[in-house]
Amino acid sequence: MNILVVGSGGRENALAWKLAQSPRCDALFIAPGNGGSPNTLPIDPLDFEALAKAIQTHAIGLVVVGPEQPLAEGLVDFLRERKDLGPLKVVGPRRAAAMLESSKDFAKSFMVRHGIPTAKHKTFTKQELVEGYRFIDSLRPPYVLKADGLAGGKGVLILPDADTAKRELSLMLKTEKHSEASPKVVIEEFLPGKECSVFVLSNGKDFVFLPTAKDYKRVGEGDQGPNTGGMGVVAPWPHSSPEFLAEVERDIVRPTLLGMAEEGQPYTGFLYVGLMVVEGKPYVIEYNCRMGDPETQAVMPLIKSDLLPWLEGSAGGNWPEDMLESEAGVAATVVLCANGYPGTYETGMPLRISESDRALVFQAGTRRSGEHLLSQGGRVLAVTGLGADLEEALDVAYGYLSENPWSAGFYRRDIGYEWLGESKA
Repeated sequence: MNILVVGSGGRENALAWKLAQSPRCDALFIAPGNGGSPNTLPIDPLDFEALAKAIQTHAIGLVVVGPEQPLAEGLVDFLRERKDLGPLKVVGPRRAAAMLESSKDFAKSFMVRHGIPTAKHKTFTKQELVEGYRFIDSLRPPYVLKADGLAGGKGVLILPDADTAKRELSLMLKTEKHSEASPKVVIEEFLPGKECSVFVLSNGKDFVFLPTAKDYKRVGEGDQGPNTGGMGVVAPWPHSSPEFLAEVERDIVRPTLLGMAEEGQPYTGFLYVGLMVVEGKPYVIEYNCRMGDPETQAVMPLIKSDLLPWLEGSAGGNWPEDMLESEAGVAATVVLCANGYPGTYETGMPLRISESDRALVFQAGTRRSGEHLLSQGGRVLAVTGLGADLEEALDVAYGYLSENPWSAGFYRRDIGYEWLGESKA
């Protein structure tokens, strides 16, 4: 089977790495890919016609859509409705189902309709600014403000006091601080607890859990500074257990899939459920309609089974009857970023990736210029270490970064460290 992965980040690099291991993968293409991608096709993921032409040219049988934007704009609908593309299978939700991510307001309303545990919240427009101020006054600090639409992982603000929250709300609504993502803003109650990312793959009815993860969004050590697209990951989440997953399945995953089906939009593909676990009880803080980045770079190496049959099943093929097996041990991913990220940063900086018999190096914001590898984005590489326990996995990841310094970049040096005592116990 010929496979096309759509996207250019570290997530797509990791998906391609995993799919290339399948004995049923004949050829693998990535559009547009990055400096570490095989068989790149220089196609914008939002150029649906160009993607369709490439599918025909390369006799693609399976398309895996990595990023959220083409899903939110209807790429799955477009490809599934093109009869000239043959018996094509497409992994991902249709546009209406992808609203679980593309609209925070839709997602929150959906959770209320189906009794899915989430934080207390309300949505406000520019005309409802005063009501928004009053709602802030009704909550206890800190305050959570979320741009309604897609904002690349940077549309969430956690603010310490009411005056700051009101000022930011005004900026988001009046000046569209987050561009088209903020015609509406969701204000929600802050939930104190432990964050966990749960991933499932579904065909709209059946589903399978992938390894869980814990990601680190703040740019600075000690979870300080602005939100980013993600600075690192440990997987599985250290508190994950069969009992925990059974509760998540009962209270969150099954109600989500049943609810989408009842509303006429069966959910297919990857579903990422961001949880806050408060005194042992999971609450949904967000849905994503695709795998996370950099979570994918930690999750894929932990999947022992061939992933391809499961992807085919999610896209309308036969759902596998066997179990999806995971590797024993732990994965830890540390992201190497360009200096200045998530603010202004330089691109075109040369870098070199050394071979390693222990660390996996996934490329994200890179490009090729002749024989040279150059930086292209804010998050440049994701280095994943595997180990029998978290300490070993972190030693592998940080060992690689220490042995291969890059003067044009930085990384957080505390990923996973708060869990080390528990991992040794």
